[in-house]
Amino acid sequence: MAENLIRLSETRGHLLTEQVNPESLNLDQLSSLELVELFNREDARTIAAIATAKTQIAEAIDRAAHALQQGGRLFYVGAGTSGRLGVLDAAECPPTFCTPPDLVQGIIAGGAGALVRSSEGLEDLAEDGGAAIAHHHVTQLDVVVGITAGGTTPYVHGALQAARQRGATTVFIACVPSDQVSADVDIDIRLLVGAEILAGSTRLKAGTVTKLVLNILSTGTMVKLGKVYGNRMIDVAVTNRKLHDRALRILQDLTDLSREEAGYLLEKSGRSVKLALLMHWTGLDKEASDRLLSANQGNLRQAHQSTQP
Repeated sequence: MAENLIRLSETRGHLLTEQVNPESLNLDQLSSLELVELFNREDARTIAAIATAKTQIAEAIDRAAHALQQGGRLFYVGAGTSGRLGVLDAAECPPTFCTPPDLVQGIIAGGAGALVRSSEGLEDLAEDGGAAIAHHHVTQLDVVVGITAGGTTPYVHGALQAARQRGATTVFIACVPSDQVSADVDIDIRLLVGAEILAGSTRLKAGTVTKLVLNILSTGTMVKLGKVYGNRMIDVAVTNRKLHDRALRILQDLTDLSREEAGYLLEKSGRSVKLALLMHWTGLDKEASDRLLSANQGNLRQAHQSTQP
């Protein structure tokens, strides 16, 4: 491990993410409009980068969905911007998909304090990454996604190595080619967006493309888990007025119910949109619908189709 980290440190000056972008050499001389136009052109590279990595991203979705179906968990591990993006994506899963907080978790070097203030020095401690994996009792059922724009963050490499030793599925997300930084993982996702407009500032294109990929990974995984019907978030947590209104609109869109009737059904289901839909479509009561959903691993479409002749 020590030799690997020395090699990673020596590599940093040559990394794609550290190079100077020839398109922005006069950045400090641009008008505000020219600056916006430059950002717009460069940000388009994030979409192309995802297209080149689509096979690996799709594999990560399949592996994550399978793991979660078997009782495993999905972890994002990172430092700085990469870590914050992982924590953000994990935090948005419970309200969007009604998942338990421990199903998708974000681990950031420096802990919660690093979310609001810089603690970049802590990313150099590979042993802390390994300790975080041990602290979360990662097993062979889990998936661990290491996120590091420049690919060299020791904290992330330490976490991935520890996760691999425990038999977990490992995924690496970086914005440098594998010939610059290698990773011994199950799925290697490279998002080559090129040099940043502000040299070395990986919160820009690298951060944007990472957020896009995490959106795809978590949403795709939840779709595979049956938490979506069509393009509706049928497992939405009804915890405030906005989400209550969304739940009613989903019920109205997918049934012939009035808003008042949808409201009555939602309450009767225990504020579960998925359960309310199944109750309406099958005529079963809450308990029977709940058993039917459980028998179909929570997949609404499967549960409904199982009742059809």
